[in-house]
Amino acid sequence: MDRSGARPLREQLEQQLRDGIRRGVLHAGTPLPSTRALAAELGISRGVVVEAYAQLAAEGFLVSRAGAVTRVAHVERHEPSPPAVPGPPRSVRFDFRVEAADLSAFPRRAWLAALRDALHDAPDAALGYGDRAGVPALRATLAAYLGRARGVAAEPERIVVCTGMTQAVAVLARALRRSGVGRVGVEDPGFPVHRRVLAREGLAVVPVPVDRDGLVVQALEGADVGAVLITPSHQYPLGMALAPERRAGVVEWAVRRGAWILEDDYDGEYRFDREPVGALQALAPGHVVYLGTASKTLAPGLRLGWAVLPEGLAEAVTEAKALADSGSPQIDQLALARFIERGDLDRHLRRMRGRYRRRRDLLVGALERHLPAVVVEGLPAGLHVTARLPGAWALGPLLARAWERGVGLHGFEHGGVSRLMLGYANIPEASVAGGVRALAGIATGSGAPATS
Repeated sequence: MDRSGARPLREQLEQQLRDGIRRGVLHAGTPLPSTRALAAELGISRGVVVEAYAQLAAEGFLVSRAGAVTRVAHVERHEPSPPAVPGPPRSVRFDFRVEAADLSAFPRRAWLAALRDALHDAPDAALGYGDRAGVPALRATLAAYLGRARGVAAEPERIVVCTGMTQAVAVLARALRRSGVGRVGVEDPGFPVHRRVLAREGLAVVPVPVDRDGLVVQALEGADVGAVLITPSHQYPLGMALAPERRAGVVEWAVRRGAWILEDDYDGEYRFDREPVGALQALAPGHVVYLGTASKTLAPGLRLGWAVLPEGLAEAVTEAKALADSGSPQIDQLALARFIERGDLDRHLRRMRGRYRRRRDLLVGALERHLPAVVVEGLPAGLHVTARLPGAWALGPLLARAWERGVGLHGFEHGGVSRLMLGYANIPEASVAGGVRALAGIATGSGAPATS
C-alpha cells in the first residue's frame, strides 16, 4: 500500500483485488481474510477494508453474506496482453514526404494571441455545444475570406465547419446517400484516403481517368455517377490545374445531369508562377461543394476544415455533422476567426509562399543537376512536385533504399509510368540539395534499380 501516493488506500486495495481476480490469481470460491485480519496485516484501518469489500461485492467480484466468509465470485478470467513494444522509428534525415505544411513555421505567437483573445471575449455559451454547423463568427469570417481569396460564392449559413477534410468527405458521403446518390467518381490517380472514406460510407467509387489537362470529363458520361470528387486547382498527385475547357465541361455535366461536384481545394492558396486559379465553385454554386482546410495553410493538428454547400445539400450535411460529433471545438473556431480577421492568416501565407517558392526552386535545380534523367512535373502550385522516372527504374526498390538511408518520400505508378512525389514544405532550404544528392546516389550509385 502506497501511503505517499495520490490514490486513496481504499482504491489501491480495490484495484489489486480486482486485478488478482481477473487474472485468476484469486480463484472463484477462494475465501478472503476477515476485514479485521486484513486490516491488521496491511496496517490500515478496518473501515478501509470494509468499504473495499463492499464495493467489490457491489461490482460482482466478491460474494458477501451476513455471518459468512467473503469469497471470490465467479468472474471470467482476463489476462491482459503485454504492451506492444514499438519498433524503432524510421529515421528521416531528408524529409520529402507530402503530408503537411511547414510545421516549424506555425505562427505560434499570433495563434496564441488569437486563442487568448478569443477565450477572454467568449461568452459562457461558447463553452457549450453551440451551433453544430460551426461557430457563427467563424462561418461569417470564412465566407468573407473565401470570397476574397478564392472567389467562392459563400453564405455563412451554408458553411459547415468540420474536423478536417476527411470528416468533411465522410459527412458529405452520408448526405449524398440520403439524397439518392449511390456512385461517386474519383480522379485516377487520386487521394486514396478519400476513396476509402467514400467506400466505407457505402458509396460505389468509380475511377475517372486523369491526363495532362486534368480530369477527363468525357469519361464521366459513361460512368453513371451522381457526384465527382476532384482537385481542380492542383491535381493530387500529378500536380496540374484543370484546363479551362475541362472546368467548363465538368460544370456543364453537373448542371445537365443534376449531379454534384465535390471540389477539394486542399492547397489552393499556393500558386507561384502565374495568377491563382479561382475556385471552380464560383462557376456553379448550386452544384459544387467547396472543401477547404487549415491543414496546408497552418497545421493539420488544428483539425479544422470547412464545406461550402449548395442549398440542396446544406441541411443533410449539417445533420450528418451534428450526429457525427455534435460539432467541432468552439474555442478553436473562435481563435481561427480572430486569426483571420486580424490579418494574421494573410501575413502568414505571404511569408510562406516566398519560403515555399525558394524551396521548390532549390529542389528543381538540384534535380536538374543530380538526377537529370527524371522529368519534373507539377511545378506551378502546391507543396510538392512529381519526378517521372526512366522506364528502366523500378519504383519499389528505389523507395525501399531511400527509406533505409534516411530519405523519406513516397511514389506511385500511373499509366505504366513511375513517379516520385517530392514535397518541399518540411525540408529546410539548406538540406534540399543534400537530400537530392542522397537520392541520386541511391538511384545511380550502383546503377539505377532495374525492373529485372
